[in-house]
Amino acid sequence: MTVENPAPLSLPARDADAAAWETWVRDRAAGGLARAQELVDGLRTAPPSATLDVLRQWDRASLELGNVAALGSLLGNVHPDEGVRTTAEQAEQDVSRVVTALGLDRGLFELFDGLDDGTDGGADGGADGGLDAQAARLLAKVRRDFARSGVDRDDTTRERISAINERMTEIDQEFGKVIRDDVRTVRVTPERLAGLPADWLEAHPADDDGLVTVTTDYPDAVPTRMFCHDAGVRADMLDAFLNRGWPATEPLLRELFDLRHELAGLVGFADWAAYDAEVKMIGEGPAIPAFIDRIAELAEEPMRRDLAVVLERYRQDHPGAEQVPATDAAYYEELVRKEQLQVDSQRVRTYFAFPKVREGLLAVTGRLFGLRYEEVPDAPVWHDDVTVHDVTDAETGAALGRIYLDLHPREGKYKHAAQFTLTDGVAGQQLPEGVLVCNFSRGLMEHDHVVTLFHEFGHLVHHVLGGHVDWARFAGVATEWDFVEAPSQMLEEWAWDADILRSFATDEASESIPAELVAAMRRSDDFGKGYLARVQMFYASMSYWFHVERPEDLTARMVELQGRFSPWPYRDGTHMFASFGHLGGYSSAYYTYMWSLVIAKDLFSAFDADDLFAPEVARRYRDRVLAPGGTKDAADLVADFLGRPYTFDAYAEWLAR
Repeated sequence: MTVENPAPLSLPARDADAAAWETWVRDRAAGGLARAQELVDGLRTAPPSATLDVLRQWDRASLELGNVAALGSLLGNVHPDEGVRTTAEQAEQDVSRVVTALGLDRGLFELFDGLDDGTDGGADGGADGGLDAQAARLLAKVRRDFARSGVDRDDTTRERISAINERMTEIDQEFGKVIRDDVRTVRVTPERLAGLPADWLEAHPADDDGLVTVTTDYPDAVPTRMFCHDAGVRADMLDAFLNRGWPATEPLLRELFDLRHELAGLVGFADWAAYDAEVKMIGEGPAIPAFIDRIAELAEEPMRRDLAVVLERYRQDHPGAEQVPATDAAYYEELVRKEQLQVDSQRVRTYFAFPKVREGLLAVTGRLFGLRYEEVPDAPVWHDDVTVHDVTDAETGAALGRIYLDLHPREGKYKHAAQFTLTDGVAGQQLPEGVLVCNFSRGLMEHDHVVTLFHEFGHLVHHVLGGHVDWARFAGVATEWDFVEAPSQMLEEWAWDADILRSFATDEASESIPAELVAAMRRSDDFGKGYLARVQMFYASMSYWFHVERPEDLTARMVELQGRFSPWPYRDGTHMFASFGHLGGYSSAYYTYMWSLVIAKDLFSAFDADDLFAPEVARRYRDRVLAPGGTKDAADLVADFLGRPYTFDAYAEWLAR
């Protein structure tokens, strides 16, 4: 069933209490699951005669399940009430069980396996008697899904697969919950916080005991490690930050790695990384460490060059030092930037007041992508911090979707930065609605956080613009998972352009950020990119080898990989992996971030650096990369935009300069 103008999802009223939210979550989940079940039962008992109609019915069932999973994932991470979060998590578990059962249903497998795809002249949708390209693509992917699910295994094996999938969902949720809830603190006297920005100090008064509480949430942890003159405080903060989740998450992770490995073996793969890579651009598990090594080699010389500069500065205060400790890395990087590169981050912060940044982001992306954002002040939300905007096409006025911005930290909320789906958009069925979940200061922001905001908004724009295709399977960011970061990484470039920043980055006197300061910031950002790439390869290698090797001692293996790839030495007594949330959702594929960055640099090469709003290239990018969603392979989307296959060239040139 299609409608001309789908309406946004109706959430509980703004004044709804926790009980009303729990009821809403249960009702929407139950309704979605029931509708999906009815559609699937219809396929089992009275499937349509036409292949296209079978696919439509299956895709509609998938959309219903996706709606329930999305609300479960979102509200399980953002709702302020623990009871609502738990109810939402249960909904997500219910979907996981249903999806697993469907994937192991031999009757459904035989139905799809026997469908006429039109290659023998059947009349199922295309003008030539076959399926059109999108329907054929969907059928191929559904068949692949069944093959990967283990539907062809014996009853005992399928029962085990079902149990594994259910337990993996539970572990992943528990892992995320522990990280989300484990906010640690450092309590110190005010004088020990000398060096931190004045506005930060003002927002952190001493308590009745004469102590200031500093948390491991980003708005506290990042400036403390960058600016605090007291090395002991910096060390305490790093220890607290790196030990979040420890020791509770290690047994969860070890069980998760074992279950993933077992599942991969049951469906015919050597290990989880091989299973996971089959449906990504990279294609094969062993290609992951090869890619990691390639990036590490490209980054070796730039890393050594910039590390030498940081070490030289460190030796001014610590003569004879052989390396810079991890506890001092951010602080001395900041000193190099301030003293040698003429960039004082505390001065930079004065130009980035959060409200101005948010409005600037909307103005920039609206102009770039031809969008209009209209705030909906009375829209229902789960917390008063959340703002809501309807998104329309600036030229036609057509409704494109709705976005929610939940951008400040609070207790019980997801601790990192991510775009969550509320609804996937399907033409004529429902509008795309997405949620930006971040943890930024309400006052002045570090420019790195401005860049992060642009990055995450790139996912949101992709979700909205890609939410008008004909199939739920291909909606929004439904490309291969190692491509989804590329559009968001490319949008970061707009947070570095001097003219663009001057349009919203102003200080208290309303003076725009000087162009020469932005140029210095860019030089400063380029400093250290080699060793930052190596840090990313440390994370990527941990993500891969933890799944392939499943080491008995995760800390020991982490220390080995850190020694091989990271520029910073291991900090004794810390367990960074315990709060490495990407081990959940990204599993063995953290390499994705760097893989996508290689593509992002190539995508950006098509834009005119002197006019980042040039309409022809911006429109071509919107239409050929973002709007198609997952209707084509990512490599084809990129080639359609660039006019050629993507290469390493732009990334390698950027890294070397």
